[in-house]
Amino acid sequence: MPVIVRGDEAKPISRIGAEISHLLTADVIGNDRIGLDHVTLPAGSSCDVALAPGMIGWLQVLEGSGVLAGTGLTTKHIVYLPFGFSGSFAAGDADTRILFARVPDAARFDEAIADMPGELVHVDWTREPVLQSEHDARKRVYLATPGLVGTSAFKGEMISYPPGTAAPEHHHVGAEHFQYVVAGEGTAMLDGTAHRLRAGDVLYNYQHEPHAFINETDADFVFVEFFVPGPCETVWSPGANLCAWLPTGVDSDGNEPVRDIGYHVHGQDGGI
Repeated sequence: MPVIVRGDEAKPISRIGAEISHLLTADVIGNDRIGLDHVTLPAGSSCDVALAPGMIGWLQVLEGSGVLAGTGLTTKHIVYLPFGFSGSFAAGDADTRILFARVPDAARFDEAIADMPGELVHVDWTREPVLQSEHDARKRVYLATPGLVGTSAFKGEMISYPPGTAAPEHHHVGAEHFQYVVAGEGTAMLDGTAHRLRAGDVLYNYQHEPHAFINETDADFVFVEFFVPGPCETVWSPGANLCAWLPTGVDSDGNEPVRDIGYHVHGQDGGI
């Protein structure tokens, strides 16, 4: 069964000024594929960002700004953490919220993991190409691909559902994945049952679990979605339209993007 973690029900732990909510843990999802924390930092405070041996991860700024290992980060950035990374994230002059994700024993998900860059890699996702659904106004921006991160141990994207849009029902084979709701509200159809999701909620899907999303509100419903491992097969339910993505030729600010991504069907995105 899918797991839903409600952000407003998570019990934060105070640690040297920071408040940490453990959203996805082995106890919650029943395996150690992924760990996910939501961290709130008052202005000017800091928290440790460290990985255990064999672990890789990433950090995304949801609100505010900060500095990690000399790299300035804002809500435009996701930073990817190599093996053995240890550092401190220092919040800027405003209260800051981050997502901190970790993949233990990452080599089991990518036999070429040694080729992943050994230094910190940060991506300004607002410069990445915006893709639009072939069937409606949904938008997609890739956040983590082998071309961006240097590993296929995980894959990530941000998806926006404008009012009145919906995704066809499907499931995945070969990977598990989660959605963290960044903005708005939407409905997740999980094996035919409706579940309301709001900003701050996390949905974790295992393999072979049919799911779809609908936005029946008057505001955009936006979530980030990460797969572990990255490669997987997407299987569409009978009668569902394949979810294909078209290039728009612009980035999130309407400018020319830093690279080109062509038309492709979801799940058939190797080499991006």
